[in-house]
Amino acid sequence: MNHSSTAQTLLIWVLVLIAFSGVELGEAKCEFKGIFNFGDSNSDTGGFWAAFPAQSPPFGMTYFKKPVGRATDGRLIVDFLAQALGLPFVSPYLKSIGSDFRHGANFATLASTVMLPNTSLFVTGISPFSLAIQLNQLKQFKVEVDQHYHSAHGTKGSKLPSPSIFGKSLYTFYIGQNDFTSDLASLGVNGIKSFLPKVVSQIAYTIKDIYALGGRTFLVLNLAPIGCYPSFLVRLPHNSSDIDEFGCMISYNNAVADYNDMLKEALSNIRPDLPGASVVYVDTHAVLLDLFRHPTSHGLKYGTKACCGHGGGAYNYHAQVYCGESKVINGQKLSARACNDPQNYVSWDGIHATEAANRLTTYAILNGSNSDPPFPLHQFCDLQPIG
Repeated sequence: MNHSSTAQTLLIWVLVLIAFSGVELGEAKCEFKGIFNFGDSNSDTGGFWAAFPAQSPPFGMTYFKKPVGRATDGRLIVDFLAQALGLPFVSPYLKSIGSDFRHGANFATLASTVMLPNTSLFVTGISPFSLAIQLNQLKQFKVEVDQHYHSAHGTKGSKLPSPSIFGKSLYTFYIGQNDFTSDLASLGVNGIKSFLPKVVSQIAYTIKDIYALGGRTFLVLNLAPIGCYPSFLVRLPHNSSDIDEFGCMISYNNAVADYNDMLKEALSNIRPDLPGASVVYVDTHAVLLDLFRHPTSHGLKYGTKACCGHGGGAYNYHAQVYCGESKVINGQKLSARACNDPQNYVSWDGIHATEAANRLTTYAILNGSNSDPPFPLHQFCDLQPIG
């Protein structure tokens, strides 16, 4: 056989292997072409600050080196998920400049709730972009995509995806914390518990609605152990008998566990109604609880102490001086500054996790070890490193 025929034979075999692998040359395999995220500040990649510009340093210091609309020092879980799937960071739906929606959209905003409070649309400290609003934004986004795709211009050169993305994306939910915490101080644990079933039902309803739009893969992250967060340890009423051996509030964490059980059951109940769908309960609570309790076991140093805050001590959190702020209180100027080593902390500002904690939580999501039913993403995608 001459050199020419040998080269032709090798080329044929390469093409055959590519054809049978189902993967184009130079393209990593991944069944998910995008992410549509619903949530609050725990997964907001800049939506709130696009609507109400005001964010200042030290937010964003670890990865972005500047504020980029994330309520932490760097990347969020949704950022790490996108990186692992080989996708760009998910653009906030509310950000009109520089957004690329070819791989999904992020509807999350800081201070969002699942249920809007009954009193007023604009309640102090609560975002107007509740889960119902975020769902409506998805529906409008789909209308725009469909219309654009069927127009004369199609999607060539567009920052919009093709309509097929709605059936080939992850739909992630990280929301509910503000429903749980916004009235805790006034209503107490028992008062909050009374309306939590409505919160869970609204999440289940939203999943059903998205399923009708074509969505088939849903990752629903449960509620974090707020009884370990520095801000709540400072602000919520409790006594010493309510503090466990790890420095977390027992009653509040028990209430979170009750909510998470309700959420898990609700997701289990709707699965029979959604044939062909994957509705996955993701127990990020277990991961974060272990980080707060045993930070050194995970390469961290501080559990219930905030990196960015004022006051030092066990919590480094001041209820009147938020991360990055300076205020004069009782004639004294107080400043809440960031630590130099956020990679050693679970809590960034007393309310949100650090990039380090978000990375560790994402690892558990990727391998499916904390999911019900188990949902290891590596079976669907050639995962990329998230260092």
